[in-house]
Amino acid sequence: MSETNPAAAAGVSADAAPHRYTAAMAAEIEARWQDFWDADGTYAAPNPKGDLAGDPVIAARPKKFIMDMFPYPSGAGLHVGHPLGYIATDVFARFQRMTGHNVLHTLGFDAFGLPAEQYAVQTGTHPRVSTEANMENMKSQLRRLGLGHDKRRSFATIDPDYYKWTQWIFLQIFNSWYDHEAKKARPISELVDLFESGERPVPGHTRAWSELTAAEKADVLGEFRLAYASDAPVNWCPGLGTVLANEEVTAEGRSERGNFPVFKAKLRQWNMRITAYADRLLEDLEELDWPEAIKLQQRNWIGRSEGARVDFPIDGERITVFTTRPDTLFGATYMVLAPEHPLVEKFTPAAWPEGTHDVWTGGHATPGEAVAAYRAQAASKSDVERQAEAKDKTGVFIGAYATNPVNGEQVPVFIADYVLMGYGTGAIMAVPAGDQRDFEFARAFELPIHCIVEPTDGRGTDTATWENAFSSYDAKIINSSNDEVSLDGLDVAGAKARITEWLESKGIGEGTVNFRLRDWLFSRQRYWGEPFPIVYDEDGIAHALPESMLPLELPEVEDYSPRTFDPDDADTQPETPLSRNEDWVNVTLDLGDGPKKYRRETNTMPNWAGSCWYELRYLDPHNSEQLVDPEIEQYWMGPREGMPHGGVDLYVGGAEHAVLHLLYARFWSKVLFDLGHVSSAEPFHKLFNQGMIQAYVYRDSRGIAVPAAEVEERDGAYSYQGEKVSRLLGKMGKSLKNAVTPDEICAEYGADTLRLYEMAMGPLDVSRPWDTRAVVGQFRLLQRLWRNIVDEASGEVTVVDAEPDEETLRALHKAIDGVSGDLEGMRFNTAIAKVTELNNHLTKAGGAVPRSVAEPLVLMVAPLAPHIAEELWRRLGHTDSVVHQDFPVADPAYVVDETVTCVVQIKGKVKARLEVSPAISDEELEKAALADEKVVAALDGAGIRKVIVRAPKLVNIVPA
Repeated sequence: MSETNPAAAAGVSADAAPHRYTAAMAAEIEARWQDFWDADGTYAAPNPKGDLAGDPVIAARPKKFIMDMFPYPSGAGLHVGHPLGYIATDVFARFQRMTGHNVLHTLGFDAFGLPAEQYAVQTGTHPRVSTEANMENMKSQLRRLGLGHDKRRSFATIDPDYYKWTQWIFLQIFNSWYDHEAKKARPISELVDLFESGERPVPGHTRAWSELTAAEKADVLGEFRLAYASDAPVNWCPGLGTVLANEEVTAEGRSERGNFPVFKAKLRQWNMRITAYADRLLEDLEELDWPEAIKLQQRNWIGRSEGARVDFPIDGERITVFTTRPDTLFGATYMVLAPEHPLVEKFTPAAWPEGTHDVWTGGHATPGEAVAAYRAQAASKSDVERQAEAKDKTGVFIGAYATNPVNGEQVPVFIADYVLMGYGTGAIMAVPAGDQRDFEFARAFELPIHCIVEPTDGRGTDTATWENAFSSYDAKIINSSNDEVSLDGLDVAGAKARITEWLESKGIGEGTVNFRLRDWLFSRQRYWGEPFPIVYDEDGIAHALPESMLPLELPEVEDYSPRTFDPDDADTQPETPLSRNEDWVNVTLDLGDGPKKYRRETNTMPNWAGSCWYELRYLDPHNSEQLVDPEIEQYWMGPREGMPHGGVDLYVGGAEHAVLHLLYARFWSKVLFDLGHVSSAEPFHKLFNQGMIQAYVYRDSRGIAVPAAEVEERDGAYSYQGEKVSRLLGKMGKSLKNAVTPDEICAEYGADTLRLYEMAMGPLDVSRPWDTRAVVGQFRLLQRLWRNIVDEASGEVTVVDAEPDEETLRALHKAIDGVSGDLEGMRFNTAIAKVTELNNHLTKAGGAVPRSVAEPLVLMVAPLAPHIAEELWRRLGHTDSVVHQDFPVADPAYVVDETVTCVVQIKGKVKARLEVSPAISDEELEKAALADEKVVAALDGAGIRKVIVRAPKLVNIVPA
């Protein structure tokens, strides 16, 4: 570490300065004020009503709801990269309090998750025990940073009082359907009323609703519910014994944890019908104050595309495809189904049709064998692998032909892994002339290629000579007509409109919108998650538990791990930890129609569930009767000017949550809004993504990370225990052996120094490298601040009541103006620079600092370094906490420079600098510049062709 005691370095003894600001003094000051804030409830944000109502004066102020993304309480604790966002929101929240706002700022814990469960599997320790220990450690670390959280509002997602309402929200979604005409969710009971009255026909049935069995009714409603169970293609990992989300599968098709093979399998799983909200999720993005890059990621993830659905007849039935280019229908020469498509078995014959090409069969004796073998091969690949541009195209003919509806051609039907069941209909019409993947597949399988778009690159229309596909939105359609419709000569837009109209008139297709977004897989075969409030009767029909039975708490189990299987056996079925507790699983309940036997759902909710709505719990954390009091929710999150959908005023977190967490939370908010439970249709109005604190990773010749703290540097080279090592900037973490804990920095310098350093490292949204040696610079700033107010020898305050000189007044008010603007704009690094500049001015000026300057300086420091600011404020004679003081206001008369420097150029080169009034006119400035003796000498009698004046800072003279 660098020298932390400048006075000692200068030869000043500690005895001569017993009241110097040192790390030990910082620790004492910080601990004392943290205790005071807790005891005083300094950061308690009053609600407009209820148990949390506080100071009516504060409650009457404009509100500001500031949030951090939920932290997960890791057993490794925090390193200095973790608090970056927390410190930033704390600085911003403190500034907002000082500028007249009632600020809600708190922090809870997203405590369900796989790491605690894996630790339980390895050690036998209950996940709650390890998780709560981790939370206590993290709370201690965060408290030491002086974060101004309203601790009364904190909670963890594992608290039964919290996940009671997570379960309650699930049931609201389960008991809802999306009315596409009304464009909103409605209670499922209203759909039942429509079926019962006959106002809405019962899909798939000719009988009346009252004539259906209970199981038939359940199946019908399952097609509408926003939360539904279905046999869905999932990522099944036998080696872990659980289903995995896409983000938990590597590009190589293996589990991120354990590196086991992952297979595609059909399992009964819970899903959320987020696709019903695709349009609204897209449209409402426009009203959010989010980084454009994040909006773009969400738009791409939702993936809206316009086109047509087209029916291809096959064996008296049909295969429906979605295409964005219905104008190319005449060029479709084969079809491809996803290997998992439910119609594959139905249309696969017992034997190969006469004339089947050998290359189509994959060398198998029958279509059934070919399909089974290919499905097994595709199941071993992840979606990422399947969509990758592989050099060799694979697939197999299923032994059936469909009919192209525009020209009657018989087109062979294949299965191939590049078609996914989750996108569109899971089936495509292949137009090899216009799509490179289809072109390569057609060449590999000796399929015809019809030219249906006039080439504009000189290649001609003979596709046998083509080396690749050709596609253009500017070309004309050719070879595309039948007895009823012709697209020849039309541009793409015109052809799309004409063919869509014809398809609709024939009843074989329709214009439609498709989305890349898939329904949200909501089941996990794990223990450490929220139990589903669902039971099944003897007929397998799902029933919601009544609210009076919530929360449904996790039972005790002897074994926390899902049953694992042979990693290479894709045909196994999950066995969840909950399923082993038969006393919990099999229950007798009275759900309103007398006691009956039921079986509980033994999957648990994914770790995303608790973070989908936690902003609402912060508002009203002790409400046991409602999700949130409507008046309280309206106050903190309701729509207002500039925020048409409402939401949190500021949400800060990493960009890695751009899609999943944010999209899921938006979906839940919209359902709750539609059902009238909240006034905010969006959870987070303003989003800010902080950068990452990086650190150097040092690796030996084997590529293994070595302890960064033990690496020696000499002449630009790095070595560890005498061996040369490489250095590369990357993430900070325990596994990389380069983590620095906040506890270390707090012990060496104090929390205020750590806060200042992290905020001063650079713009908040930019990643930056950690340098422990540079931390001392911010410590010295605090030492200078202390010395400008407190005598290091006596401990007495040295400020005086004398008036500051004009130069100091200008320095003060410029700092106030700049710092307030920077804090409002979250430019914390430049705010610190301005504070430093003012503090240095006072140090250089010498003598006692005027009170009228010292107090505003302390107030400017308060959001950034609250402990030392609180201490100095009290020593300056104030009895109220600095936290709720008004931020100083700049006097405009002192903000404007008395003079500014004007640069005078001749032929683009600077020849003179003039000190002039900021209000000087162009004419006055030109006259002053031409009269300056340096300018006269430089011109040396030459004539002047032109003078360009940009008052008050520039004069450019062009000689004749």
